[in-house]
Amino acid sequence: MVNPLVTQPQPLTTIEPTPEKVIVAEGLEMIFHSGNQEFKALKGIDLQVFSGDIELLMGPSGSGKTTLLSILGGILTPTAGEVHLLGQEITRLSQNKLARFRLENIGFIFQGFNLFPALTASENIQTALNLKGIRGQAARQHALKLLDQVELADRADNLPRDLSGGQKQRVAIARALAGQPKLILADEPTAALDSHRGRAIIELLRKLSKEEGCTVVMVTHDARIIDIADQVVHVEDGMITDNPSNFSRFAA
Repeated sequence: MVNPLVTQPQPLTTIEPTPEKVIVAEGLEMIFHSGNQEFKALKGIDLQVFSGDIELLMGPSGSGKTTLLSILGGILTPTAGEVHLLGQEITRLSQNKLARFRLENIGFIFQGFNLFPALTASENIQTALNLKGIRGQAARQHALKLLDQVELADRADNLPRDLSGGQKQRVAIARALAGQPKLILADEPTAALDSHRGRAIIELLRKLSKEEGCTVVMVTHDARIIDIADQVVHVEDGMITDNPSNFSRFAA
């Protein structure tokens, strides 16, 4: 018989951990001016991205995807609104502090590659590592490891002029991964790649996100990679046109 005067132990309540928000963007607007005309590229964007997620930004050309990505990375300053990255509000940082924050936390994959033409593939990556404090033989070995991950170890000493468009893109991707950034922002990373190479790069990004907690935000038109995304955000006419498609976070 249960003694009513004795407090009975209560069952433990399991509390699911809340995913960390790596990106929180609120009320983003962007207006570009040309003479007396103005163009509103973004019209009140709100966005949240969680740690370790792969987020795709999709939509027609000219919809504002790349502008949004550039604001999220602190390359552009929005006309209105604010962006919090890794708990830091970046839209009001000085240029010096913002540059340091980007260097320490973000890897960029640009559509135009942006490689130094006078440096080899390995040296392009080593330059990024040098800025992060990794130098000498350690930088060389790390660069070779990254080139091997993108299947370009045999092109380490080639200059960009001796590489194909797809090879330049893979060097740019390897450079973005230098120093293990917490956040990767990619603008059409598979655009210059064939289906095999493109899939290999996406699998590499997926591995980074799921095994190392790296968060990836990617502008893409490539519907073939939707299956690796945690969320897909559709952007059109400077607005998110519907609720983000969420493939894994709330799956049963």
